[in-house]
Amino acid sequence: MTSRERVNLAVRHREPDRVPLDLGASAVTGMQVDTVYALRQALHLDEPGTPVKVMEPYQMLGEIKLDLMDALGIDVIGLGVPATLFGFRNEGWKPWTTFEGTPVLVPEGFNTEPDENGDVPMYPEGDRSVPPSGRMPKGGFYFDAIIRQPPVDDDRLNIEDNLEEFGPIGEDDLEYLRAEAERLYSNTDKAILASFGGTAFGDIALVPAMWLKHPKGIRDVEEWYVSTKIRRDYVYQVFERQCAIGIDNLKRIHDVVGERVTAVFVTGTDFGTQNGPFISPGSYRDLYKPFHREVNAWIHRHTTWKSFIHSCGSVRALIPDFIDAGFDILNPVQCSAAGMAPAELKREFGDRVTFWGGGIDTQRTLPFGSPDEVRSQVCERLKTFGAGGGFVFNTTHNVQARVPVENVLAMYQTVRESGQYRR
Repeated sequence: MTSRERVNLAVRHREPDRVPLDLGASAVTGMQVDTVYALRQALHLDEPGTPVKVMEPYQMLGEIKLDLMDALGIDVIGLGVPATLFGFRNEGWKPWTTFEGTPVLVPEGFNTEPDENGDVPMYPEGDRSVPPSGRMPKGGFYFDAIIRQPPVDDDRLNIEDNLEEFGPIGEDDLEYLRAEAERLYSNTDKAILASFGGTAFGDIALVPAMWLKHPKGIRDVEEWYVSTKIRRDYVYQVFERQCAIGIDNLKRIHDVVGERVTAVFVTGTDFGTQNGPFISPGSYRDLYKPFHREVNAWIHRHTTWKSFIHSCGSVRALIPDFIDAGFDILNPVQCSAAGMAPAELKREFGDRVTFWGGGIDTQRTLPFGSPDEVRSQVCERLKTFGAGGGFVFNTTHNVQARVPVENVLAMYQTVRESGQYRR
C-alpha cells in the first residue's frame, strides 16, 4: 500500500495495512532542529557536522528530508509557500550554530548576531532598520514574539488594521503551489497536508504579526483575548472580512493544486488549557464556529480535501462543535490534559473525527521517560486510537529539543513493529 493510499483510508475511518505516520508535514507536527540533527546522526544518514536546514525559524523546526521519511516510514509531506513567520522566505541559506552547538543552515533573512545580553533578536522581513519582532533568549531553543502594541484608542480602531496581513494570494505564490503540488504528487507517494494560511481566526501565535514591520490594530496577546469579550463586534467584523478573503484564496488555490491534496490545515487557534477549555462552548459558537463552518462547507462542497484543526489542551467540551463545524481531523490530541483520556475520546468521537496526533505525550513521556516507557505508551495509543482507522500517528505537538535520541528511536521502532493492522 502506498503512503497516500494508507492515509486516505485512515482519514475515511477504514483500516489500511498499518497506522500511517506524519513527521514534519506542518508547523505543529515537526521536530526541533537539534533533535532532527541527533536523529539523522543516530540513523547514519549524514556525516558528523552536516548541517540541517531550519525550515520554520519561530519554533526552530528542522527539515524532514525524504531520506529521513523513508528511514522512519513517514507517510505525509507538507505543501505551503516557502515563507516564514518573520516575513522572510526560505532561501539564500547560510550557516549558523544553535546554542546546543548544532550546525544548521538558516535563511538569509535570519539574524545570526546576538545582542549585548547574548539573546538573538529577529526582525520582520530581516530588516534590521526596524524594531525586532522576536527574540531567542541566550541558551534558548526557539523564539518568543515581541509585542509591539501601539496604544489602543477605541474611538479610532479600524478593522483594516487587523486585516493588513490578509489579502489576495499573489500569482507567484499560486505558481509555486501549482508546481510544488505537482512535484510532490508525481515524485513521491506521500499524502499531502497543505498549509495555505489565512483561515486561522484569532490564532494567538499570529496576532503579534511578527512579519509586519509596523503592526497596527490589536496586537498584544492579552489585549486580543480581552477584546474577544469587550470588543466582540470589532473582532467579529475582522473575522467576517478574513473569512471572505480566505475562501476567495482557497478557490484560486484549488484551481491550481486540484485534488492532489489529502488534507488542508484550516486553523491552529488554541482553545484549551491544561485543565479545561478557556472559552465556553457558547462563546465558541458565537464568535468562531460560524467562520469555521463557512470555510469547511466550501472545502467539502468543492474539493475532496479533509479539513484539519489544531487546538491544544483540554478541548473535549468543544469537540462536538468542532465536528459540527465540519472538521474532519483533530490535532494534536493532548491526552495529558484534563478530560482527554484516549479511550474515552476514541469511544465518543472516533467514528466522526480522525485523531492526527496523540501518539505519545511530548511533555513528559517522550522527553523524560525511559525507552521502555516510550514503547509502552506508543503501543497503548496505537491500540486505542488505531482501531477501525481514523488515526494518523504523530506526537502530541512538535518533538522538542533535548529529547533523548534513544527515546525518539524507540518511538518509531515501536510504531513500525506494533502499528500493523491484523487481517
